[in-house]
Amino acid sequence: RCRRRPASVVRCVRLRSRAVTAGRSGRDPRVITARGLTQVQSLGLTLVAGAAAADRDIAWAHAIELADPTPYLTGGELVMTTGINIGTDAAMQSAYLGRLSSAGAAALAVDTGTTFSDVPAGVLAAGYDSGVPVLKVPASTPFIAIARVVIDAVKADELRSVQRIVDHQEVLARATLRGGIPAVVDALSDVLSADVVVTGSDGTVLAAGGAGHPRLVTALAGSLRPAAARQHAGYVTADGDALVTIQSLRVAQLVRGHLAVRTVQPLSSSDRLLLAHAVSLISIALEKPARVIDAEQRLRTAVAREMLSGSSTVDTGVLRYFGFEPDDQVVVVVVNDVGPVFAAEQNLGRLLAAAGAYLMAPRGDGIVIVVPAKGSTRRILDAVAELGRTCGVTPTGGASRPGRLSQICLALEEARVAVHCGAGAGITEFGELGAFGALLGGRSAAELHLFAAPLDPLSGNDDEQIETLAAFLKHNGQLEAAAAELHVHRHTMRNRMGRISQLLADDLGTADTRARLWLALKARKLMPTQV
Repeated sequence: RCRRRPASVVRCVRLRSRAVTAGRSGRDPRVITARGLTQVQSLGLTLVAGAAAADRDIAWAHAIELADPTPYLTGGELVMTTGINIGTDAAMQSAYLGRLSSAGAAALAVDTGTTFSDVPAGVLAAGYDSGVPVLKVPASTPFIAIARVVIDAVKADELRSVQRIVDHQEVLARATLRGGIPAVVDALSDVLSADVVVTGSDGTVLAAGGAGHPRLVTALAGSLRPAAARQHAGYVTADGDALVTIQSLRVAQLVRGHLAVRTVQPLSSSDRLLLAHAVSLISIALEKPARVIDAEQRLRTAVAREMLSGSSTVDTGVLRYFGFEPDDQVVVVVVNDVGPVFAAEQNLGRLLAAAGAYLMAPRGDGIVIVVPAKGSTRRILDAVAELGRTCGVTPTGGASRPGRLSQICLALEEARVAVHCGAGAGITEFGELGAFGALLGGRSAAELHLFAAPLDPLSGNDDEQIETLAAFLKHNGQLEAAAAELHVHRHTMRNRMGRISQLLADDLGTADTRARLWLALKARKLMPTQV
């Protein structure tokens, strides 16, 4: 029982922990506190002063009998003393507590079985004044028992800290498999509660996460250019009231890009481990060989074709590889007017890969895309707009409502309805179609043929008459406007419409006839084609 010896210095416990150090640098481990120690019944401790600060974390326990223990303190300690050198009057005791406070001690435990039978009044008053919690230790409780409780709590927290790191590393790894670099960035942003941006070696933003990432993107393009880290693996710099950590993304000796993280507080040891893990995952993704990417894209196309054809034999493991679960909600988008399909497919694949999971397959002169329902509209609009800018085309398309992956064929039909019933510009969403969506959405081939039946008299002729009728109805029967669209003379347009009216044996001047024929045209465009 070392605290009973009136020696000048008695050290019973000096415990340091990497987990605790991590806690002081940003994490709130809640290892053990002075208030928590009073709840351990076997110790019998009583909080007698400084209750307002009794919830400070205790980093380790230290028994010391020096009048000035501060050279041996680094902050966060529970100082345990028999009171032999804390002073015999209130002034000396107040000075002693003041020294503990300035050194950042978490609490003071005073033995009441050796030097004092009770905690001196001067210590109590000084505890309140200095903000240092004071614990009364009964004569029956050895310091080593208190130290063991602290040690056990620190060890338990160290295990929890390690487990948290492992869990978060698994989250990042799963994100890599599900959505590539963008998913890793989103996961890292969530784990660190930070803004995260990944740029290529040329400064192009590859992925971004966090509500404030636009500010970080701007900073990286200006005063915080990652090129400054060319000679280093990474560095930390200030950005207003926050800190920005920039890490180089290297494979072998080549810098493939940079990862930037903006946080309000410095990164803890655990945070830095997760950041290093993310750097490794992203670097590997950036270095994926071209042949692997090509093979992956071929497999992606094959999977998309198989599913869009109505097959239910696609392996769930393959779906998970591309970032989809069998029960996921997805949106199907049909994009037309993309120019050369092969080039458009390559460009769209690059744009979509930078935003998360997707499946894609060419269809006729357009492309069919399948994306997770969450955030899908924004992703597709951004990707299609960028395709238009880079390739000089004006894509059009339609998007389905969110639906289960197992009902992807129904979603495809909705997207096709949206394409043909839309305004002909941009991406039209099926949910915005109103009556046409309700009438034509999800119809079978036989039902669509029934809707298109009024056009049967024109089916034996070339498509010229169908195009002429469509232009006529689109312009509400205005012959000159329709003729201008078809690049024909108005007399030619009038002659064509006269012939069409004879074949249909109907009056094209009535609203009912026009509505029926317009619906027939929409249904005809939706007649099934091979995906």
